[in-house]
Amino acid sequence: MEQSKKPSNLDKTSHLAHDAIDTVTNATYQVATKIVDKGDELHQVANKIVEKGDELNNLAHDTINKATTATHEAIDKLTEKKEELINAEQEMIMRYSTYVRDNPKIAIGIAAGVGYLISKFLNNR
Repeated sequence: MEQSKKPSNLDKTSHLAHDAIDTVTNATYQVATKIVDKGDELHQVANKIVEKGDELNNLAHDTINKATTATHEAIDKLTEKKEELINAEQEMIMRYSTYVRDNPKIAIGIAAGVGYLISKFLNNR
């Protein structure tokens, strides 16, 4: 009867197998938990990257909108200045035309003098 109280080799092997399975299961659970934790961390990092991407996208759109607005304002001002210059040119032409009609001898003298000065200037080069 003493032999029946003593565990058999099969019982010892079974016990060792159960212990090994428990150890592997425990280790697998710890690894899986760490993987899930890392997955959560990666998910949080990905969310932060998406948020920063959205911020950069909005910043880029704001910058483009500001640049577009500034360009349109510059075009409007240049168009206004162009019209002012055209009006000033037309007014000067009208005034000089009137002056030349009213004072033809003086106008011819001025034109001859300017022509003479230009020819001297160009010949001295």
